[in-house]
Amino acid sequence: MQYQRVEQGRVWVVRLETGEVLHEQIEAIARREEIQAAVCFALGGAAGKSRIVTGPENPDISEIVPQVLELQNVHETVAVGTIFPDETGAPVVHMHGVFGRGEEAHAGCVRTGVITWLVNEIVILELTHCTAYRKRDADSGLELLAIDE
Repeated sequence: MQYQRVEQGRVWVVRLETGEVLHEQIEAIARREEIQAAVCFALGGAAGKSRIVTGPENPDISEIVPQVLELQNVHETVAVGTIFPDETGAPVVHMHGVFGRGEEAHAGCVRTGVITWLVNEIVILELTHCTAYRKRDADSGLELLAIDE
């Protein structure tokens, strides 16, 4: 386990509008506002043609092939995620959400493109005194959270 005590910094409230891609807009704000670390929450609508990662095709870590699901219609959305820089210092969002329509529900990562339908309300809570970053893991090939002591 790796961990670090951090403090809460600035707070942003954001409204995304129809057609804006959730993770892309959050990363754009992080770059513009120089947010190094944060937790973020999203609430709103996902348009049809939005795509989510619903897990690996199989649990073999040596070859991670993501399963991608395309939403076929508008879905209600709630999601939570984090922002930490990659090894180059660029902010990267890692966010998972639940997407529902009628009796249908899906859960997954937003990184393949959740498109806003009408509105997504975002709250970003900055974390200060934080050295966490995303570091490429040799075994999985994924950028995993690393915390330097």
